[in-house]
Amino acid sequence: MGKFIHEWKKSHGAGELRAQHEGQTVVLMGWVDATRDHGKAVFVDLRDRSGLCQVVFDAADIGDEGFELAGGLRQEYVVAVRGTVRKRAGKPNPNLSSGEIEVLAANLELLNRSAPMPFPVADEVDAGETTRLRYRFLDLRRGPLQHAMITRSRAAQVARSHFDAEGFLEFETPILTRSTPEGARDYLVPSRVSAGTFYALPQSPQLFKQLLQVAGYERYYQIARCFRDEDLRADRQPEFTQIDIEMSFVSPDDVMDVCGRMVSKMFTELRGAGVPDPIPRISYAEAMSRYGVDNPDVRFEMELEDITEKAATCDFKVFSAVASAGGRVIGLCVEGGAKMSRKDIDALTDFVKTYGAKGLAWVKRSGDDLSGPVSKFVDDSLRSALLGDMKMKDGDLGLFIADGDASVALTAAGRLRAHLGQTLGLVSPGSFGFVWITDFPMFERDDETGRLVAMHHPFTAPKEEDLHLLETDPLAVRTSAYDIVVNGQEIGGGSIRIHDQAVQSRVFRALGIEEEEARAKFGFLLDALSFGAPPHGGLAFGFDRLISILVGSDSIRDVIAFPKTTRAACLMTQAPSQVDGAQLEELGLQLKK
Repeated sequence: MGKFIHEWKKSHGAGELRAQHEGQTVVLMGWVDATRDHGKAVFVDLRDRSGLCQVVFDAADIGDEGFELAGGLRQEYVVAVRGTVRKRAGKPNPNLSSGEIEVLAANLELLNRSAPMPFPVADEVDAGETTRLRYRFLDLRRGPLQHAMITRSRAAQVARSHFDAEGFLEFETPILTRSTPEGARDYLVPSRVSAGTFYALPQSPQLFKQLLQVAGYERYYQIARCFRDEDLRADRQPEFTQIDIEMSFVSPDDVMDVCGRMVSKMFTELRGAGVPDPIPRISYAEAMSRYGVDNPDVRFEMELEDITEKAATCDFKVFSAVASAGGRVIGLCVEGGAKMSRKDIDALTDFVKTYGAKGLAWVKRSGDDLSGPVSKFVDDSLRSALLGDMKMKDGDLGLFIADGDASVALTAAGRLRAHLGQTLGLVSPGSFGFVWITDFPMFERDDETGRLVAMHHPFTAPKEEDLHLLETDPLAVRTSAYDIVVNGQEIGGGSIRIHDQAVQSRVFRALGIEEEEARAKFGFLLDALSFGAPPHGGLAFGFDRLISILVGSDSIRDVIAFPKTTRAACLMTQAPSQVDGAQLEELGLQLKK
């Protein structure tokens, strides 16, 4: 490679050069983004991770051999250039950070050629996701993905700097651990040295970070890899990353404060976005009442209204029957929505049915008149609910979901609210809405088994004032748990943990985990809690989801260097794959036909 690499080292990034570098001799190395042959001069846009720079090849400066080599360059060839920075001969390019200058080349070396590309390296491409994932190493050259990867790296540094300044210690916890299948399925790893036994890849470092508090380290953090064998969506991957923290001798306020300040630093430094100080907090019960979901998008005002009581006496039998059966009638006022067509409203009806609702009732207001299927059943009480509680004005649309299952009515109405916020343009592009959700229920009932399950995890501390309800009314028990939500997406969740062995045993029993099973699965934790465990709590941020919000992506696959598909496959490496029979034999395994 001649003098390049060995003697002439890369001096600048292509996108770093500015007018103040005029007259300097520089060495650039990167990829050919585009070429333009003007006969007496060849213009090449040279690209590296810092951006683009125009390089000019003139035979008078680079010689005939170099000029001929420049004329043969093709897209994605890897080249090295040595030359002088000068102001652009033509108009500056406002679309490039280096648009005021160009480099007049004196030396050129071709470091490698490229085969024809399966898709162009451009911000927007027509290639399907399957092709892009198959050639992920090429997809990662594109500007949006490079921006995402660079943002991810910088965000990790912000987190590390913040927690280091707050007195946290960074730890690494085991990747090979024991299986504790309480939630998503574990990924299992067979042991060669202990035939017939298995490790599990961690779904989170939860137990280890609690044990580090028992060990007396007081403030722990880790950017941790986690693994869950579950069905995937745009915001789920089988392996993902958490910013994980745990603290001793703290209240929920202490954890939310230190984590809120980290979020503020991250959004301020990486997006220039202001974050409320403090970030607003609402309880789980209030979130469900106002928004129907525990991850509300607070960037727009539309809120739910429970009109069950006033709808109970109306002549509309759907409302009155639901109300008398103990269900809920939930209303939603769409400002200016009276202009929506019947086709638009039918589409909204189909939308809420996907969340279990049986239908969608509606009424429009024009002046003092009401129209629509529900209007003829509106008595004085229901009219008071519409015009008073729901604040329906001239030109507004009232939407209603009634269901005997209150959770179905709330959830469907909450999802409808979020859907309307997006489709009606109620959310300003590039805006951010932050909120803490607190005081979650301790338990919920599994729809399939009817058993109680932990809403967060079984190590979450019940509120002291609710401890007496653990055995008598467990569904009424609240916890010291908290989630942080941005733009309607939960980016982190945590809680104060149980530090008393007796309380932990009571929670296990409420979940149907008897002493023998608890000892077999969590004996090491129960033992640790008996040796002076301090009060402690923490939180885990979904790092991939956090980065996707920072860069404005709808999918976390766009912010992970080498993601899996929704079938948990890597199209680039063709994983998972079959293994050699000898490997199975060594592990003492045999595949079932």
